Amino acid sequence: MKEAQVDELLYQALETELGGVKIYEKAISCAVNEDLREEWEKYLSETEDHVRIVEDVFSQLGLDPTTETPGRQVVRHKGQSLLKAMEMASESGNPTTAELVAAECVVEAETKDHANWELIGRVAEKATGERRTVLTDAYEQVEEQEDMHLYHTMGWARELWIESLGMPAVLPPPEEEKKVTTAIGASRAEQSRGDML
Repeated sequence: MKEAQVDELLYQALETELGGVKIYEKAISCAVNEDLREEWEKYLSETEDHVRIVEDVFSQLGLDPTTETPGRQVVRHKGQSLLKAMEMASESGNPTTAELVAAECVVEAETKDHANWELIGRVAEKATGERRTVLTDAYEQVEEQEDMHLYHTMGWARELWIESLGMPAVLPPPEEEKKVTTAIGASRAEQSRGDML
């Protein structure tokens, strides 16, 4: 493996989690649906734990969490853009719009976060020694939560849009009800939504 690129992945993962805390804080302030707000409050707490887990990885692997890389700067910029989008939507004065934008922003942030952890899992499989142990432990603590963050919020975004269009929506979404943690499960949950109306 290319060790420098593995380190880059870890720097981006830390930045993604740090930004994720801010994104959830803002998204919670945009949430109108009480169930969604509770869901995001739970995800905020888990994301704060993920920051600590990644910082632990850095400590154990001797990486400096303050190191800046071009990729890390891009991740930070993208996170700030999502925060700005939610701020713009909030300022529009339309709570439904703000909630929809927040759901979309969370999906975008969680897509990167989910990809980071999937890659960390692959690195852990191929790594040896302490790196393998440290990354495997971190991956096992985080991966299922990341799956839920992404797939459940995708369901929320879809159903909130459907509701905003004046059509019957399933809220909380089927992904939430079925506790989906895989892409296949998310697809099946979406297909079952007609039965849940």
